[in-house]
Amino acid sequence: MAKSGLLRSGIITAAATFASRILGMVRDIVIASVLGAGMSADVFFFANRIPNFFRRLFAEGAFAQSFVPVMTQTRQSGSDKALSDLVSKSAGTLGGIVLLVTIAGMLLSPVLTAIFGWGWFKASLEGSPDGVKYCEASVLLRITFPYLFFVTLTALCSSVLNVFGRFGVPAMTPCILNLTLIGAVLIFGRHAEDPNRVLAWAMVAGGVLQLLFEIPFLRKTGMLVRPRFGWSHPGVKKIRNLMIPAVIGVSASQLNLFVNTVLASFLATGAISYLYYSDRLLEFPIGIFAVAISTVILPALARARGQGGDTYVRTLDWGVRLVLLLGLPSMCGMIALREPVLRVIFMRGAFTADNVMLSSASLFASVSGLCAIMLVRVLVQGFAAIQDTRTPVRCSITAILANIVFNLILIKPLGYVGLALSTALAAYVNCLMLLWLLHRRNIYTPSLKTVFFVLRAAAAAALMGFAVRWISPETSQWLQMDTLTSILWLTLCIAAGGAVYFAASVLLGIRPRALKL
Repeated sequence: MAKSGLLRSGIITAAATFASRILGMVRDIVIASVLGAGMSADVFFFANRIPNFFRRLFAEGAFAQSFVPVMTQTRQSGSDKALSDLVSKSAGTLGGIVLLVTIAGMLLSPVLTAIFGWGWFKASLEGSPDGVKYCEASVLLRITFPYLFFVTLTALCSSVLNVFGRFGVPAMTPCILNLTLIGAVLIFGRHAEDPNRVLAWAMVAGGVLQLLFEIPFLRKTGMLVRPRFGWSHPGVKKIRNLMIPAVIGVSASQLNLFVNTVLASFLATGAISYLYYSDRLLEFPIGIFAVAISTVILPALARARGQGGDTYVRTLDWGVRLVLLLGLPSMCGMIALREPVLRVIFMRGAFTADNVMLSSASLFASVSGLCAIMLVRVLVQGFAAIQDTRTPVRCSITAILANIVFNLILIKPLGYVGLALSTALAAYVNCLMLLWLLHRRNIYTPSLKTVFFVLRAAAAAALMGFAVRWISPETSQWLQMDTLTSILWLTLCIAAGGAVYFAASVLLGIRPRALKL
């Protein structure tokens, strides 16, 4: 791919992902309006999180980082038959394994619920009212687990399309799931006796529809082949050897979230919901910017590594600059406008002003780690492109242990806010270790140009944050506004913040040419 094509692919992917994230935000608004932030919300978000956690392990994260470099290499050096054989055996092997995991997850849903919701299980054994959450979560988890199988096959199709340079379709695919959930709530959920069951079945239906959506595009690449099991196939063997350590390497933040979920099950009702809503807002810039940049940069890095020269270093340097140029203002803006954002997006129906204030505390803590989380997404691709998935494992294990230590220190004085802050701090530990190991092995060191670029962007973002906080009304005023007025005020604050960030960036010497490879 040409250098200009890399930026163009990033823009296309970001635009498609933006549409998906907007729909995802609408989905969360609709869900919050019927579930609020109480017991029902805690239970559904718990049952939703477990299959999504396994999705990150088997699909979008570890598998993509292992499969894309191997397929790229096969496409460059092998025949069409070798390429289709790799896709066929990968699909059959991955699909077979995930099918077994899905069946096991459905059968063992009470066990998984007890492990990840130990506080609820303990309450059930003791006859406490919170024991109802354990029983309901077990039932919902059995319904939602098949989503894992369909979304994993969808992720495989997405990886193939990415290798062929078709980034827009995979980025748009999550829109299908979001539309399915939105439709289910609007048509059935508002009048259902138990909206959780409606959402659980809609989640599975959305997984099926996502797979069906990508199949026609996969056929156009000539890679719609019959899945065959091939555990000993050389390409599959290479993928699985890369994937096993990558399972831990790419999922540190997810594992940290699950540690938080277990601990949150011991806290008061609503803790899981507050963490979920703040996490969803955090995922918005991550999904639009970090995922888009890391997606398009992986095939480019894999090709650059094979070509030699300094193309690899310059490509990774470009990814670091771009992700922080977008991440820093996102972080400062969300910190400054955390209560207004939660008020505008979620405060309606069952989601009250008290929920806004309680969620804003965890959002403040979570979003402080946004830049580290986004940067990890890019730096991990630097290792994946050279088919080194073991090194990120060391960083991830360290980050997970750090998260546990931070949790134990912070949960007593800060409660659920301490859990959110622990995840942010662990992300910085992960990020710094990745940078240090890349430097130590002479793989990549940020250039002085990038260092000064980031410092300028950080100064501009901080100035923007202070500016929007200054012009924003008091929190009490936000909570008393009607919805239209709050939307207009938030739009004004965001527009003013964007103008301040742009002007400050220009004055500090950031130029568009810095975004070119």
